[in-house]
Amino acid sequence: MIQVVVSQLRARALFTTLFRAGLQAVDPYEAVCRQVRFRRGQLTIGSERYPLSQHQRLVVVGAGKASGRMAQALERQLGARIDTGLVVVKYGHGAPTKKIRILEAGHPVPDEAGLQASRAMMALIGTLKSDDLLIVLLSGGASSLLPSPAPGVTLKAKQLTTKLLLRSGATIHEMNAVRKHLSCVKGGQLAAATSARVASVILSDVIGNDLGTIGSGPTAPDPTTFRDAWRILERYEVARKVPASVRRRLEAGMKKTLPETPKAGAVLFRRVDNLLIGDNQAAVDAVVKAAKGKRLQTLVLSTTVTGEARELAKFFGAIAREIATHGRPLARPCCVIAGGEPTVTIRGQGKGGRAQEFALAAALEIAGLSDVWVAGFATDGTDGPTSVAGAVVDGETTARARRAKLDPPGALQGNDAYPFFKKLRSHIVTGPTGTNVNDLYLLLAL
Repeated sequence: MIQVVVSQLRARALFTTLFRAGLQAVDPYEAVCRQVRFRRGQLTIGSERYPLSQHQRLVVVGAGKASGRMAQALERQLGARIDTGLVVVKYGHGAPTKKIRILEAGHPVPDEAGLQASRAMMALIGTLKSDDLLIVLLSGGASSLLPSPAPGVTLKAKQLTTKLLLRSGATIHEMNAVRKHLSCVKGGQLAAATSARVASVILSDVIGNDLGTIGSGPTAPDPTTFRDAWRILERYEVARKVPASVRRRLEAGMKKTLPETPKAGAVLFRRVDNLLIGDNQAAVDAVVKAAKGKRLQTLVLSTTVTGEARELAKFFGAIAREIATHGRPLARPCCVIAGGEPTVTIRGQGKGGRAQEFALAAALEIAGLSDVWVAGFATDGTDGPTSVAGAVVDGETTARARRAKLDPPGALQGNDAYPFFKKLRSHIVTGPTGTNVNDLYLLLAL
């Protein structure tokens, strides 16, 4: 179910069609079923083959917002061939399974449930031998859902560090570089914890599909270092705010008194395969196809959007005004599309997420324009720490807000988009979608 509240019926129907197309293209269940096949005793994952006669046990572990649906699909494809398994998902993202146990934990800030789940997972992995096969299911959110603090670092210390980075505007690449060096699982360390053959099946929520960043790369080489992690804390002015235990660990790593995370070329990665089964580009491509099917002219700006969400909104606003005034770069009816993961530097005490902040900023940019709508949409169905997927605005949004005695610039300044759109009934609501491939940003002009 996709609920988009837009007064104009055609625009509402178009947004619903476009978002549904994007989600269907990256449905993790269907993606796993396409890539994982079992026939005549041979398991094939992508182009890699695993004769199960050569493996004693087949165990499944995983984490991420989409990993529950991935686990369901794997059970459909492999059934009784699975020995056991354990997957960790965000609260509310669970799915019924038979052989693979699914646990729920906190995201984006890790919690005690995630810590206990991580310990159970590593204990299970520790039972595997060199003639076993370990399938790892990974999707966005795995970093927070698998907190396994390194010696000397507590869960509380990781929670505070995560909160500081979330509020700072750090990118997911930067956040994960830090988290990998405070963990016993991330940065290739899960793969290093077993002698089994490892096959990782991955749904990407990371721009550029860097395997070392998706879920903090528990089965991939880590190109970052302790020094990189420290520099990130300094760059965002949180190095002196993080707990002393975090500083001590990073300082010890920089002095080379602690081992680095596994790097490319390490022998252990000869027995590890990483397969990508879906990403933001697949979602954007599906939106483009659906838009063309509705006879809309289309333009893709990028599938690698980063930077501040409100700055992206200014760019969308400029394009909207150009379309409305000059009919370029596209003539109506048209759809401009972007995908990626912008950030929000939190300066206020409000509640929201990057998709909602983008929409609120866009409302100010397109105020007064007729038959123009802009939407920000988180593909996992939960934008930031909220239960909505995003919001949609038009040229009348700011006027309606002021009639409702709301202050759009003030809400933006306070990072308070969620209550703003809740009062205007302008949220996009899907519930947990079962997938996670960053965000979609759309401009519709009819």
